[in-house]
Amino acid sequence: MSSLLTVENLKVQFSSQKTLATAVNDFSLEVNLGECVGLVGESGCGKTTTGLAIMRLLPANGKITAGHVTLDGVEMTKLSEQEMRKYRGRSVALIPQDPMSSLNPTTKIGKQIGEGLRIHSGATDAEARKRALEVLDMVEMPNPKERLGQYPFELSGGLRQRVIIAMGLVCSPKLLIADEPTTALDVTIQAQILNIIDNLRSEMNMGVLLITHDMGVIAGRTDRVVVMYGGEKAEEATTGELFSRMRHPYSQALLASMPNLENTTKHELTSIAGLPPDLTKEIVGCRFAPRCSFATDQCRREDPPLTSDAGHLYACFHPVDGPRPVAERVDVVAEEARISHVGLVRLEGIVKEFPIKAGLLRRKVGAIHAVSDVSFTINEGETFGLVGESGCGKTTIGRMIVGLEPVTAGQIFFRDKLVSAKKHKPSRADYRDRQMMFQDPYSSLNPRSKVEDILAEPLVIQREGDKEQRRRRVAELLDVVGLERRAADRYPHEFSGGQRQRIGLARALALNPRLIVADEPVSALDVSIQAQILNLMKGLQREHGLTYVFVSHDLAVVYYMANTIGVMYLGKIVEIGDAESVFRRPAHPYTQGLLDAVPIPNPNEARAKRGATVRGELPSPVDPPSGCRFRTRCPYAQELCAKEEPPMEFYDDHHQAACHFPLRTPVKIAELVKP
Repeated sequence: MSSLLTVENLKVQFSSQKTLATAVNDFSLEVNLGECVGLVGESGCGKTTTGLAIMRLLPANGKITAGHVTLDGVEMTKLSEQEMRKYRGRSVALIPQDPMSSLNPTTKIGKQIGEGLRIHSGATDAEARKRALEVLDMVEMPNPKERLGQYPFELSGGLRQRVIIAMGLVCSPKLLIADEPTTALDVTIQAQILNIIDNLRSEMNMGVLLITHDMGVIAGRTDRVVVMYGGEKAEEATTGELFSRMRHPYSQALLASMPNLENTTKHELTSIAGLPPDLTKEIVGCRFAPRCSFATDQCRREDPPLTSDAGHLYACFHPVDGPRPVAERVDVVAEEARISHVGLVRLEGIVKEFPIKAGLLRRKVGAIHAVSDVSFTINEGETFGLVGESGCGKTTIGRMIVGLEPVTAGQIFFRDKLVSAKKHKPSRADYRDRQMMFQDPYSSLNPRSKVEDILAEPLVIQREGDKEQRRRRVAELLDVVGLERRAADRYPHEFSGGQRQRIGLARALALNPRLIVADEPVSALDVSIQAQILNLMKGLQREHGLTYVFVSHDLAVVYYMANTIGVMYLGKIVEIGDAESVFRRPAHPYTQGLLDAVPIPNPNEARAKRGATVRGELPSPVDPPSGCRFRTRCPYAQELCAKEEPPMEFYDDHHQAACHFPLRTPVKIAELVKP
C-alpha cells in the first residue's frame, strides 16, 4: 500500500488567558491508501484534536506549534486558509461525532450534500442534485429521492449519520476521518454505518482514520491501531498483533475494562483508577504512571521512549505481554441468592400513548404508540435489564415506573400498592422508594446549584433533618459514590462526565430508595469510566439491597449488570427471561440480531461475524406494522406474521418470547411443572 497521510512529530497547543495546554505532543501517524487505521483512547487523550489538526479545523485558541502533516504529497501545515479550503471535502473529509450539530437545520438534505460539489467542481444545481442522489444510494439510504427534499430534523440518528457520510463522499476524497461516528447510535445502526464505511473504503480505495474509544469497534474494523494517552502515542501495531500481544499497560487496561459477551461466564470488570493527566501542567515521567500498577520510580522520573519490536511500537519501561488474565468470575449463584424473588414492581397491561395534535384547535389527529400492552414483574434485589433500539419504549417504561409519566392504560403496582391510578394523587412518601438516574447527568443537574444543594434537595423536599443533618448526609453520599467531600462546594460543570454520573447516582440514593431506574447511565462514558460506574452500582446493590431497572441499548453492559432481561421492540416486549437464557439461547430473531451486531474485542471473531445485523430502520410508532411488529425487518417473516400478533410462549421456566417462527422450539406449560 502507498502512503496517503503522514503526520510527523505533531504538536498542538490551546491557549487561554491563564493557561497553555499541550493537547498533542510529538505525535506521528501514517495512513495508507485503502487502509483503516484506528486511533483509540479515553476522552481528552488528543484523538479528536489530532483529526481536527489534520483538517486544519482547530478552534480559534488552538494552534499547530510543531510538526508536519502531509496528505497525498502536499504539506498541509504550510497552506494558507484559502488554499486549505481547496483540500477539505475534495481530498480529505470528516465525519463528526454529532451529525445534528453539523447539519444546517434550515436547509434541505439534497442541497447540503451537493454543496461541496458546487464549491470544488463548479457543478450546477442539477449536477449537484444528481451526485447527491448517487452518494445517498452509496450509503444505503432508504428512499433516497424522498430524502433529498427533507430537513435534518425529519431523520433518525442513523439516517442523519448516513447524510454526513454522503456529504463527505460527494467529492470522492482519498482520506476519510471518522470521529466517533457511531457513539450515540444503537448497536444495530452502528453495525450498519460501520459496514457502509468498510464497503466504501474497499470500493474507492480510500484511507480511513477511525477515531473511537471502543476497543470492540477497533477490533473488527481496522488494519492497524494507534493507542493514544495524554496527547502522546502509547502503542502502535497491526490490529491482530495489538490484541494478541499488546505491550503497553494502558492498552491492556482499556481492553480489560470492556464488558464482553464472548466470555462464557460473567467476570468482574477491571477499571482504571484515577483520571487522565492535566495537560495544562508540566508532566514529569510517564504520563500513565499515576494510574499504572506496574509503575516504578523510574517511570515517575523519566518519560519512556518509543521502542520498536519488529514494527510493534510502545512507550513503556515495563511492557506487558498480551491481554490481562480474565478477572475474577462473578458468582452468579450468590447474586441469585440475594434476590428475594418477592415482586417489588408489577406491570399489568401497560399502555402509553402520546397524542398528536394539529390545527388551530389542536385536535387529536393520531397517537404515538410508545408502549403497548406490556406486563412483567421485577423482583426485590434484582437488576432488570430493558434493551432495544432507540424509540422502542424503554425509557418511557422507566419513567412510568418512577411516576414521572402517567400511564394511558394498565396498572403499575409497587410493593402490591397501586401507584398508577389516575385518581390516585401521589404523596411525597410515594416517591421516596422509586428514584431515577438519568442518561445525561449534566442536563439533569442544575448548573446554578452547588453539589451540596443538589444532593440535599430531595432531603429538603421530604423535610428530612435539619441543615446540619442534611450536610452530614451529603458528605456520606459523596463517600458512598467515591467522590471527595470537597466536591460539595463545586458546580456540575467543574466535573468530568463520569464524576457527574456519580453525582447523579448519589442524588438517587439520597432517600435510601428500594428501586432505582438507571436510564442509559453509562452510554456517553469511556470504557474505563464506564467500568468504574458499573462496578460501583453493583457494589451498592450488594451493600444496600437495591433493585435496579437498567435501561440500555448496549447488550454487553446489560449482560454484565442484569439478572433478568426484557427485550423491547416498537413498544412491546418480544422476549423476556433470565440473562443467561436470553443471551446464550435467544428465541426471538430480533434478540439474535441485536447480539450479532455487538462489537467483539477480538479481531478474528469480529471479522468472522462482521456484516450480520438487523437491517433497515425502526418503523414509525404512529402506525406500527400489523401482526408481528418486527416482521418488516425479520428474515424469517411469512404471511402469518402480517395477519396475527404472535403470543408469548415459554422456552423454559423463566424464558418467554413472542414469535411465530422462533429460533428455538417452545415447551408446553405442562412440561414446566415439575413433579
